[in-house]
Amino acid sequence: MSAPRAIAVLFGGSSAEREVSIESGNAVAAALKSRGHRVELIDPAVTPVAAVDWNCFDAAFIALHGTYGEDGQVQKELDALGVAYTGSSAAASARAFDKNQAKIAFRSANIPTPDSKLISPGDSFEANAQAAELVGYPIVIKPCSQGSSVGVSIVREPSQLAAAITECFRHDAFGLIERAVVGEEWTVGVIGDRALSPIRIESARDFYDYEAKYNDNRTGYHQVDSDTDPKQVDALQQVSLRACAALETSGIARVDLMLDSESVPWVLEVNTVPGFTSHSLIPKAAATAGMNLGELCEAAIPGSPGMQRLAG
Repeated sequence: MSAPRAIAVLFGGSSAEREVSIESGNAVAAALKSRGHRVELIDPAVTPVAAVDWNCFDAAFIALHGTYGEDGQVQKELDALGVAYTGSSAAASARAFDKNQAKIAFRSANIPTPDSKLISPGDSFEANAQAAELVGYPIVIKPCSQGSSVGVSIVREPSQLAAAITECFRHDAFGLIERAVVGEEWTVGVIGDRALSPIRIESARDFYDYEAKYNDNRTGYHQVDSDTDPKQVDALQQVSLRACAALETSGIARVDLMLDSESVPWVLEVNTVPGFTSHSLIPKAAATAGMNLGELCEAAIPGSPGMQRLAG
């Protein structure tokens, strides 16, 4: 156990993922307190980051999901204030949160990612319909800058396209028409330069949407076992590490992937502020590496010896 430190846990906020962020923040605060640290929960929607007396804290633990958490905004403010914080830099966070920019980085690094087309409210429906045909059904319509599957729709036929685009633009000014990869959904936790054991996700819903992630107890999470092909595990881990390297993330991240029928892993996105709720996947993966939630959260704090141990 490292020496006790004073940690401000930033949680809540005003994004579409506020409720999830509150749950994550409370879990992180309790976990760090169990390790002997002095912890204060701070909600930027109530107390702006610039109004906090940072002389009272050694670091900030960012548990803000969505905008003003994963998009680099709060990281920029903390940088300007000289505050150490968990996770990726402002630039890496912004790059990962913008799904179109992330895809550009993935393609530049020859990382498999589904074909996609950037769309905006100014595009005609005819142009979007043509783009959907070129990408090829089934497709996914998703906001460029949201998390937790907010505003995401699976579109299996043209008659569903208009409603999915309308839903997308309720949450963001830009969206993606993306080829839907048919296969298994996997996630890989990455800490530093180490990939944790992959987890296969089995949703009882149409896809792994917001409800499946946080409210549906039927969602299954399957750890790697003796029946899992080691080559498949290695492929998932290696492409996840490459995806994080392409975006220049640091600290703890989570990579979401689809594994197609030929066992090719396709990177969907990288989350730079993964969840710490009871349904979240990073704590589940860390547990297989022998770390409880307190140890995991402690390892995320800048300068923690636990980060070097876990990443090594």
